[in-house]
Amino acid sequence: MYWTGGERGNVTSTTATSPAAREFEQRTDPFRRELLAHCYRMLGSVHDAEDLVQDTMVRAWRAFDRYDEERASLRTWLYRIATNACLTALQSRQRRPLPSGLGAPYDDTGAPLVRGLDIPWLQPFPDVVSMADPRDPATVVTQRGTLRLAFVAAMQLLSARQRAVLILRDVLDWSAAEVADVLDTTPVAVNSLLQRARARMDDVRAQEDEIDAPAEMACRVLVEQYVRAFEGADIDALTQLLTDDVVMEMPPILNWFRGRSDYGKFIARSYSMRGFDWRMIPVSANGQPACAAYTRATDGMYRLHTLQVFTVTPAGITRNTVFQDEAVFAIFALPPTLADE
Repeated sequence: MYWTGGERGNVTSTTATSPAAREFEQRTDPFRRELLAHCYRMLGSVHDAEDLVQDTMVRAWRAFDRYDEERASLRTWLYRIATNACLTALQSRQRRPLPSGLGAPYDDTGAPLVRGLDIPWLQPFPDVVSMADPRDPATVVTQRGTLRLAFVAAMQLLSARQRAVLILRDVLDWSAAEVADVLDTTPVAVNSLLQRARARMDDVRAQEDEIDAPAEMACRVLVEQYVRAFEGADIDALTQLLTDDVVMEMPPILNWFRGRSDYGKFIARSYSMRGFDWRMIPVSANGQPACAAYTRATDGMYRLHTLQVFTVTPAGITRNTVFQDEAVFAIFALPPTLADE
């Protein structure tokens, strides 16, 4: 299950009850949520981000007696450690894509489904981890759109240092001098990295600008209409809620589709394979509306099938990223079955 703040091992081991350890835990705990979001943006994996936050706290504990608050705030110091831990980790990790980032859409919705089991796919991020308090910096950056799947997926196309610079400068509003200090480089080099990173992210930023906070409330109503249409097996009603260029992708399946017509055809195929009796329960991921989809089995129980994360604008649903992965289900603590109503 994802880290919630209370399900971690003590980084201080056998000395966890010492006054220094208690001071360390008390002072660093408020930053764990935002550090987890930071590491997730860098790595694209909730599991890897959890590991890196834990590694950050271990490193910070070991150096805590040398921390000088006159040189940097505790928050800045922890971000320095976390960022460098992520950069080290990325030296041995592949980027985490979505299917749409690997090639052209499939033009045959009836083609055999191809599983990319050797690919480290981008994972969704549960909002419950970062949305506890509107004053929480992790909540603020979520509302800016920097945890959205499209943003994190685009980040995967950047080099590790470009990712770090973009996050520290544009998400956390650090100065070029502060970022240069973290990365052991110059402000000129930081600005150069930032310019290249922004250029690659321009398309994603334009898409995110279409989604503002007031419109997003109405968008959730649209998703509720989608759920009713899906549970009612009403493909005509469902496809009317989509934009013309809607994308459906289904990691770890390599097949992905673009356009309202192909989307509807694939939904019809899903009904033919899994039946027409489905239930969907609302969740939230990456600051976006999402649903866990359950299909009815022969024993009468509804069994967990997918987690679906929607990208929605006032014009309609523009993307449905459908995850069929036990690791993702565990991250969201989704029940494996629902009882027959």
